[in-house]
Amino acid sequence: MSGPALAVQTLYSNHHGWLNSWLRSRLGNAADAADLAQDTFLRLLQRTEKLEVIAPRAFLRTIARGLVIDHWRREELHRAYLDSIAGLPEAEVPSAETREVMLQLLEAIARMLEGLRPKVRQAFLLAQCEGLSHREVAERLGISLRSVERHVADALYHCYLVRYEQ
Repeated sequence: MSGPALAVQTLYSNHHGWLNSWLRSRLGNAADAADLAQDTFLRLLQRTEKLEVIAPRAFLRTIARGLVIDHWRREELHRAYLDSIAGLPEAEVPSAETREVMLQLLEAIARMLEGLRPKVRQAFLLAQCEGLSHREVAERLGISLRSVERHVADALYHCYLVRYEQ
């Protein structure tokens, strides 16, 4: 077994139970806690740099906290999507497969827009998703037309970097 894998195995053996309990207290759900505990150690196995841990629980908690936030965002996105289709007539309700594809697409879009300032994200979504003109976005947000143009351009550039500069 290689050095990094052995280090992760040691962390896992010594701290998995504690991490799982910590996650369960945050999530209130044993299954989600177990999944995120495993994802935490999977992240460690995927690291390319040498693993030097001075405070293992703080280190694991930092990684797990990010995964918990991602989990909550995903749940919020799923809830919002399901709420948006709840009022549709039965004939227009998407199939389970279509819902899953849509949720995956929404998650990918949300990840792509992470890091944008709220006003930039809002201007971009109003223009791109709701089809509002830049002038209409400016009126709705109470900002100048030039600010909307700059926000949309910043968001497009951000999306380009996320997509092509990985």
